Amino acid sequence: MQNPRFYSLVLHRLPHVGAVTYNRLVSLFGSPEAVLSQPSKQLEPLVEAETLAVIQDFQSNPEISSIGQKALVDLEWVDSQVDVHLLSTADTSYPELLQKIPNLPPLLFVRGDIHLLSLPQIAIVGSRNPSSGGGENAYRFAEFLAANGFAITSGLALGVDAAAHQGALAAQGKTIAVMGTGLDMIYPSRHRALAQQIVDIGGALVSELPLGSSSKAANFPQRNRIISGLSCGVLVVEAAIQSGSLITAKAAMQQNREVFAIPGSIHNPLARGCHQLIRQGATLVETGQDIVDQLQGMLGFQREKLLKLQEKAAKKTELDEKILDNLSPAEQQLIYAMGYDPVNIDDLVERTGIAVGSVAAQMIGLEIKGYVQQIGAGYQRV
Repeated sequence: MQNPRFYSLVLHRLPHVGAVTYNRLVSLFGSPEAVLSQPSKQLEPLVEAETLAVIQDFQSNPEISSIGQKALVDLEWVDSQVDVHLLSTADTSYPELLQKIPNLPPLLFVRGDIHLLSLPQIAIVGSRNPSSGGGENAYRFAEFLAANGFAITSGLALGVDAAAHQGALAAQGKTIAVMGTGLDMIYPSRHRALAQQIVDIGGALVSELPLGSSSKAANFPQRNRIISGLSCGVLVVEAAIQSGSLITAKAAMQQNREVFAIPGSIHNPLARGCHQLIRQGATLVETGQDIVDQLQGMLGFQREKLLKLQEKAAKKTELDEKILDNLSPAEQQLIYAMGYDPVNIDDLVERTGIAVGSVAAQMIGLEIKGYVQQIGAGYQRV
């Protein structure tokens, strides 16, 4: 029996299946595995012909099919790196604010601190080619807001995005980069060092896209809804009328987030997008304190919730460690290798290097002791 994440990754990789279709199919059939096991006549009215053909190929031999192979590579890549996580909407670490947006991303690939996604965040967005004053504003606002307890969320792009990330880093604060590529494909490539620095200081890189996804224009509006969805509010620093930053601001308004805009000269084309937002109801801000004053209550409320989550996680870890002290080293190794998802004997042999006969015997012992339970052809930690 395969790991449930395997089926999530297969469904996630299907052609013509974005967040809307993924969520609708899972809502109809109950789980990704159930979706992928449906007969063709059930799926035919719901998906494109190309999608159905790929599902049929998968059903004939899941792990050997092309899409099954790609999902296995995804899973291996995630599991082989200690700072990489795959979150589904069912995970407790999936950010609560993002749960509330329309067409929420069904999967998130995260590199770095997943708890950071539940911190109060301000998104800072704007032009890829800002004026010198615009770049300075992005940096200084981010620096001030990070020093006042907000994580700074942006898109790792040139211009305002980069300045916002750098301002947060200068304040020794936390920053989150939401990417329009796969987590393994840093774009633009000149920001590889910045991306690494974000992770090194306790920040996070986030993407909903499958590994190996390159930068495509269609990816970025979808990325923008996550930037706003994670955040308490969105600050637009400089933006032309046709700027992608206005897409982020529009998404924020639809998600009932606060939108802030910095005014500029009437002669500056990069100020016109901000002026339009202000006419539409965005809050005009001149200092970072203007934002802090408006969101101060939310800052305390969100931080209190995060502390409770962290305390709960710490207590669970401490309890788990005490319980596992009663097991032999080999049994402990198997328990740690299992994680919390169903796993079969072959996977445990591959993860631990322990002989198959020994693994089978140890798992029977762990089941008798009440540490695991048998589910189908595999085991799950109790």
